[in-house]
Amino acid sequence: MTKKEYKQELYNLQVELVKFQKEIITKDLKVCIIFEGRDSAGKDGMIKRFVEHLSPRDARVVALGKPSDINKKSWYFQRYVPHLPVGGEVVFFNRSWYNRAGVEKVMNFCTGKEYDSFMQEVGNFEHLLVNSEIIFIKYYLDISKKEQAKRLLERKKDPLKQWKLSPIDEQAQQQWKSYSKTRDKMFDHTSFVFAPWYVVHSDDKKIARINTIKHFLSQVKYKDKDEKYLHYDHDTVCLFDDICYEKGFIYK
Repeated sequence: MTKKEYKQELYNLQVELVKFQKEIITKDLKVCIIFEGRDSAGKDGMIKRFVEHLSPRDARVVALGKPSDINKKSWYFQRYVPHLPVGGEVVFFNRSWYNRAGVEKVMNFCTGKEYDSFMQEVGNFEHLLVNSEIIFIKYYLDISKKEQAKRLLERKKDPLKQWKLSPIDEQAQQQWKSYSKTRDKMFDHTSFVFAPWYVVHSDDKKIARINTIKHFLSQVKYKDKDEKYLHYDHDTVCLFDDICYEKGFIYK
């Protein structure tokens, strides 16, 4: 994809996103999209392209920091509930409650009991969201170990990306297999019929962004929808299934 092609496709899709937001506001819809993935998988850039031309009054990005002492004493999902969308809003979670099924598990930031409780409860929690008529979609951005190493090195060299560096980033490559194992268990236990995981092949950021926006818009209804822009590549965005491993869509 050339730079010119990328910009044109992105423009067309962002026009469609604006149309969809108008529908959200007009009909008081509630929309929640969560983005998970390995460190440096491209979550920030992906969300930026989604929200770039949306009304900031009616679109929010939630990226919660380290849990406070009060958070640690509360029901695990409690800190996320206040950030869920109200009517007329779309909310993007840049990492979500699935921290517990990924980094917290790998880095031993939670106990085995806390992890097991999360895996048992998350289905009920998400079922409540869907039953309350929240349009709820989950994306996992997956990249190769080689591409992750390249991006982490770029962060260290680029003074404008220093804020992205964290001690956890240093463990991303060393803990690659552990992250793969916890990710796979997360997929197996939390890709529900009512709230499935969609895996995004993200080594190429531009292709990943374009196809994820296309996929999202293909899943929702809104006035004056232009279908000709929404044919996404199924090799870039796929509904989680064991065949994703067989086809090499998910990196081990």
